Amino acid sequence: MTDIQTAGPAVSGTCDDRYAGLRDEFARRVENGDELGASVAVYEGDDLVVDLWGGWADPERTAPWQRDTITNVWSISKTATALAALVLVDRGLLDPDAPVAEYWPEFAAAGKEGVLVKHVLMHTSGVSGWAQPVDAATILDLERAAALLAAQPAWWPAGTMSGYHLLDFGHLVGELVRRVDGRTLGAFVREELADPLSADLWLGLPESEEPRVSLVVPPPPSQIDFAAMPPESPAFRTFTGPALGAEITWTREWRAAGIGGAGGQGNARGAARLNSVLANGGVAGGRRILAPETVDRVFAEHTDGIDLVLGIPLRFGLGWAVPNPSSPEAMPDGRIAYWGGWGGSLVVADADRGVTFAYVMNRMSPGIIGSERSTAYLAEVSRAAS
Repeated sequence: MTDIQTAGPAVSGTCDDRYAGLRDEFARRVENGDELGASVAVYEGDDLVVDLWGGWADPERTAPWQRDTITNVWSISKTATALAALVLVDRGLLDPDAPVAEYWPEFAAAGKEGVLVKHVLMHTSGVSGWAQPVDAATILDLERAAALLAAQPAWWPAGTMSGYHLLDFGHLVGELVRRVDGRTLGAFVREELADPLSADLWLGLPESEEPRVSLVVPPPPSQIDFAAMPPESPAFRTFTGPALGAEITWTREWRAAGIGGAGGQGNARGAARLNSVLANGGVAGGRRILAPETVDRVFAEHTDGIDLVLGIPLRFGLGWAVPNPSSPEAMPDGRIAYWGGWGGSLVVADADRGVTFAYVMNRMSPGIIGSERSTAYLAEVSRAAS
């Protein structure tokens, strides 16, 4: 293991020499300005073999990105949310094959009595967003927002096709967690997962942690042509109800709310630690979090088709995406559970090789699932771990 410390606010941390290619690629991109501030981490089994961070925590380049810097990780939040659901599945408290309404009776409204828990986790519930009008303030009120989702009809028959649950994934799963366990999603993740595993990822950031936050730098303007979308399509409804800019994450209200689909605050080390539960057969930090059979359920069945919201071929397993030909380049073959966050962050849990990789950054790129930067880093991880 090599300690890394370059001159100025470039790259610091530790890196096993076998991952020198990842270290060098990351350092190059930090030093040439491709990155503003970022972190990368790799676990092999329970060993943190790469833990690197570097660059700047602010666009003005006045505050270096530190070991404990955190930022909005967007949809990587969904992996923590899905892991919370799996813990309840593992304990026999939540059945993926049961109707959502068994745990949340109000959800049966408007013909949704046949929507199953696994449909929510696999993005096939038909409830990929809110019926309009809806605004940002509404979705920050988790109980009110969940009640609205329960009351509305599904936008397509549950289980037939995936339609990415862009913002409401955490509201849906979080309400299931609350109905089953009594705790909010954020409290459950903190007390059952993040604290026991020393994972620096928060769904609902305490005010005491605010000084560590690096605000995201928004990506270039969206290339999505909303005018070309039929107004009644799941894609249009999902992306515009409500349409949020990255700037909402600059607010204390957003970070405190605990938006389980997009509001997580963390870094690569924290994201990798949580997702290493899948890569390591259900064990992390010397603790048995999930039975191997529960981990197997992530890969047991999947969707396969053009996602109704993102418009690309996707395969969703139980809570995570699993590889298909359109997955980010350099994605390994085998039992892989992954997802990315808007702007380019990425987490990949390789259950065949016991390797978990995560990348989190503050300057966002175009796109939703990975970026040119994350692909370059994943390629180096795949090369070293092969």
